[in-house]
Amino acid sequence: MAGQEYGARRPAVFCLLSLLLALAGLVGCAGTGPAARTESREIQALLDEHARALLARDEAGYRAALDPAYAPAALTVYRRLAAVPLDGWSYEVTGVERTAPDRVTARAELGHRLRGHDRRPVTGARVLDLTERNGRWYVTGERPAEGAPRQLWEQGDVTAVQGARSLVLGVGQGRARLQEIAAAADRAVPAVTGAWPEDWARRVVVLVPGSLDAMGELLGASGDSYRGIAAVTTGETRGGADAPADRVIVNPDAYGMLGDFGRQLVLTHETVHVATRAHTTPSTPVWLSEGFADWIAYRDADRTPAQAAPELRRAVQDGEPPVRLPEDADFAFGGDAQALAKAYEGGWLACEMVAERWGEEGLAAFYRAVGAHPGREGAVENALHDVLDTTPEEFTEDWRAYVREQLG
Repeated sequence: MAGQEYGARRPAVFCLLSLLLALAGLVGCAGTGPAARTESREIQALLDEHARALLARDEAGYRAALDPAYAPAALTVYRRLAAVPLDGWSYEVTGVERTAPDRVTARAELGHRLRGHDRRPVTGARVLDLTERNGRWYVTGERPAEGAPRQLWEQGDVTAVQGARSLVLGVGQGRARLQEIAAAADRAVPAVTGAWPEDWARRVVVLVPGSLDAMGELLGASGDSYRGIAAVTTGETRGGADAPADRVIVNPDAYGMLGDFGRQLVLTHETVHVATRAHTTPSTPVWLSEGFADWIAYRDADRTPAQAAPELRRAVQDGEPPVRLPEDADFAFGGDAQALAKAYEGGWLACEMVAERWGEEGLAAFYRAVGAHPGREGAVENALHDVLDTTPEEFTEDWRAYVREQLG
């Protein structure tokens, strides 16, 4: 699943002092004058030292920035991070709001890099509370900004398993389960490279939270939205060659219900999203990105179309074959599970048809051409014309006939 680009804009904040507010009490305001700028610089310097101490595993230096009442909670996270292979940790203060004479709330972007995987930091919006004593600031609390995801290490003790081509970080999971996931990810990388020999990292980062709700927290959403979804992939669209590594996030509930074949299928499918990230853009329809991921996942599997597309087969046999290619909205999580399955199956069969009639190289060229288009409008139409020498109408009719032929 493609994520949004990381980052945030700094909002402009205006304050209005009125009699009503005065009667209500002192109200905090984000300042813009010299005093506010000085506070911001002081807090930035404090957080820079705080981050350096964390990376150096300097507990005394890390503790120096903490208010004593907050230190136990912060040190718990600090100790959990010892298991995470970090080579980057930083804060960028984006705003400071005074909430009391000796207290402020700071907004910041927290960036972290995983060693051997992230070329640039993954960032997330954070809120930090600080208090001033004797001319020095101390952190009294830190949390994700509203709507921002939590980090895995905020959910519990982290276990890290380093595979040959993967890094798996888990909370609330046995090491044996994480090793199984790492082995599946290791197998997925060459399977994907065999069908998509483009330049990509050929490594995978997998996060395994302890529950469905915890998965939702990592995505900044309700866990119910992902019920029944075994895994999703997040990353930057149009991130460029120096983009952070995608994260494959496993739903431990749904993934745990699968057999060996299903688990491998899921990890291979998600690895395709990692491999194709640079060529998957807002121009790429979901039927193509998800269908291509399923096509590679099933490419070397001994499965018939009827076995791989049971919901669509049922619809065809009931006299209700699809009349159009799946639309983006058909892939929305949290809705009709059967409709979602049919959308995935329809996208897979479209890619299967292209590979069968135009060859695997033709399918890969079509995928690249769609993603390279400057916008969604015309992307598929132009690629169909330029790469496959067909039209949207002819392609849709061919696909409908192919679905009936394979599943009828």
